[in-house]
Amino acid sequence: MPLYDHFHRPIFPRHQWPSFHSRWTVAIADDLNRRLPPQFLAESPYYRGSAVAADVAETHDPPGDGSRNGTPHDGGGAALAVEVYAPPAATISVPAVFPDECMVEIRDQEAGRRLLAVVELVSPANKKEADERNRFAGKCLSYLYRGIGLVMIDIVTERHANLHNLMVELAGHDPASAVAGDPATYCVAYRPVSRKGETFIDEWHHPLAVGSPLPTVPLYLKGYGCVRLDLEATYAEACERSRIP
Repeated sequence: MPLYDHFHRPIFPRHQWPSFHSRWTVAIADDLNRRLPPQFLAESPYYRGSAVAADVAETHDPPGDGSRNGTPHDGGGAALAVEVYAPPAATISVPAVFPDECMVEIRDQEAGRRLLAVVELVSPANKKEADERNRFAGKCLSYLYRGIGLVMIDIVTERHANLHNLMVELAGHDPASAVAGDPATYCVAYRPVSRKGETFIDEWHHPLAVGSPLPTVPLYLKGYGCVRLDLEATYAEACERSRIP
C-alpha cells in the first residue's frame, strides 16, 4: 500500500490525523504481540500533555472516589498518611507546552515491566516550534543513552522539520549520521550497542515518500536483539480499519 498524505486533500479533513495516529500505534502493538514471547508486551499508551497535575493549592477533592471527608484512603478503607509540604513561592514560573504523546512501548513483564524499546510516531505538535522540536529530540536521545531501542516514524507533511537530524545536531554526532537530503518524511531505526569495549548507535535510514510503500525495519529490544517491525503491513491495517481511502 502506498503512503498517503494525511494532512492534505483528499485524505484530510475527512480523516483526522489523531484518530489514525492512535490506530496505527495499536496496529503496531498488535502485530508485535502476535510475534513476541509472552514475557514481552507491546502497548500503545496515550499520554495527554494537558493532563499535567494542577497545583494542589488550586484544587479541592470532594469526598468519594478514594477519599473520605477529603482524606485519602487506600482500597481497603485505611487512611493514607500523606505529609503535605507547601514549598515557598517559586523563583520563577516559565511558560511550557506539554504536547500529547502517542507511541508503542515494549516492556519485559517478568523484569518489573522494564522498558526495552519504543516506537515513536511523530505528530505535528512535535515539529511545531523550536522548543517542542528540541524536547522531542531530547526525549529520543534519552532512550538511546539508556540503551533502549528506538524507531522514529515521521509521515507529517504539513511541517518540514527533520527531528532525526536535530538529534544529530544536539548530540554532536558525526554529520554523516544525518538523513541525506533532510527529508520531511522518513523513518530511522536505532540500536544502541557495545562492540569490543566501545559503544555505538547503529542506525537504519529510510526516507519516506507519499505514494511509495513503507519499509520493514529492525526494532532493537534492549538486551535481546532485534525483531522485525513491518511498517507496511501495520500501516495497511490501520488504513483499512480507518476506511482510508
